[in-house]
Amino acid sequence: MIHQSSRLRFAITFAFATSLISATGSILAAPVEQSPPPVTPTPEAKPSPAIILSPPATPSKAVENSVVKIFATLRLPDPSKPWTKKEPSEITASGAVISDKRILTNAHVVQYASEVQVQANQAGDKLPATVKAVAPGMDLAILELEDKKFFDSHSPLPFKKSLPDSKDPVMVYGYPTGGASLSITKGIISRIEFTGYSLSTLGLRIQIDAAINPGNSGGPAVVNDEIVGIAFSHLQSAQNIGYIIPVEEIELFLQDIADGHYDGKPTMYDDLQTLENPALRSFLHLPESLQGMIVHRPFDSAASYPLKEWDVITKIGDVPVDDEGMIKIGDTLRIRFPYMVQKLAAKNIVPLTVFRGGKELKINLPVLRQRPLVIPELKGSYPSYFVYGPMVFSEATMDLIAIAQKNRETGAIIGLLTYIGSPLIARIGDKPAFPDERLVVVPCPFFPHRLSKGYGNPAWQVLKTVNHQPIKNLAHLVEVLRDLKDEFVTFEFNTRSSGESCVFPRAEMVSTTENILNDNGVRSQGSADVMKIWTAKTTDH
Repeated sequence: MIHQSSRLRFAITFAFATSLISATGSILAAPVEQSPPPVTPTPEAKPSPAIILSPPATPSKAVENSVVKIFATLRLPDPSKPWTKKEPSEITASGAVISDKRILTNAHVVQYASEVQVQANQAGDKLPATVKAVAPGMDLAILELEDKKFFDSHSPLPFKKSLPDSKDPVMVYGYPTGGASLSITKGIISRIEFTGYSLSTLGLRIQIDAAINPGNSGGPAVVNDEIVGIAFSHLQSAQNIGYIIPVEEIELFLQDIADGHYDGKPTMYDDLQTLENPALRSFLHLPESLQGMIVHRPFDSAASYPLKEWDVITKIGDVPVDDEGMIKIGDTLRIRFPYMVQKLAAKNIVPLTVFRGGKELKINLPVLRQRPLVIPELKGSYPSYFVYGPMVFSEATMDLIAIAQKNRETGAIIGLLTYIGSPLIARIGDKPAFPDERLVVVPCPFFPHRLSKGYGNPAWQVLKTVNHQPIKNLAHLVEVLRDLKDEFVTFEFNTRSSGESCVFPRAEMVSTTENILNDNGVRSQGSADVMKIWTAKTTDH
């Protein structure tokens, strides 16, 4: 993703930063609370000349009949207490009937749902639904109904075959907070851009000025009775700035899941920078007419990797790239060039033209559908964990770090982690240094027990070694603890300053674990995946 200031270096891998910032006012705000908040009147704005000149947008009975209200019961993970889940939460959202007797909605609406029901417009009954596919990064999901007769009277909404134009009138249908019946809001297409949706996913995003509120999530945005996208977020710090996922991204998702599995979007994760500074151009001895983006840091340092440091990407396919990393689409749209990756990738290969050593070269760049991260996202899964004596261990995830960002009580943790040089901060966005590398973290304080007497709170610390053996991931930790025969077990944490080593009697740590679990209402010593390792005793143990 290119930084909005063209004078700053841009890195595609920096896309997660924008997604984290926008998440607080967008995706996380989208599901409707069980009890709607009070409605605050919003002063009307003067009509835009663009709206006056555009064809009037009017509600459509056909569209209304194909918009549904979704009821979901969520059991979200609690990364700071990985042995349990959060209390059930009841939310409502919106969806649209599409082809092949399916309902389209947002991933965040149903990703952790234990129960999903669907209700048609002006209907009293709720029909049970099943989540058939989810794209966590792009925030898309597909539902299917047990009662297929529902679709006999609710026709699929067609997709618009091309991107809408800026200033096109748009109508958003859904069930936002503030009432029970279908809501329809009007606006215009304000902006189309290619940006970060999540930590590892880039995509097209359309900004509109129609009101999008909690509960609108998954509802269709319509131009001339055709879906141009579905609502998924809004900007809390501003009025009437909402975002929809365009049809092009939806169709890529549907194509991906046709085989029953979601693979992800092809993406390049190389760090790039703009080519605007005159001294930079002179340093690289570039022809005056040459334009493109500089490769600041290739994603892979292997000699066989096609991109090299200081390469200048001049074309993607046959499309020229300018000095700000932008390309032209049609007559009116200028967009970041990584957009073309999803259009050109064939067998996860994208053709590029680069300028290197005084001449242009054509290369085939391998792209990835899942970004390898040492601190990944949960993406619909629940965190693995292991309890050993009074200590709990888990693997670091962005979901755990997000807790500190959102909670005022834990907000100071970010500053503390930065001060001690914790990998939880320093390695955000890093790929694993070796296969299966993960950061093992203590997500919570000690369980109360005399074994921890005199030690400080280990929460949020990253485990470095056990009895001087470096720990690769949670599975490796469990394996090491299982096979220990030493009298004492020593835990050392990865900090630049402060911190302490924790030493325990090994046999007593093992023998007291069951009592500690019972005292604290923890059902299992670990998640199913690590318990298989713990119970697989070695032959000489």
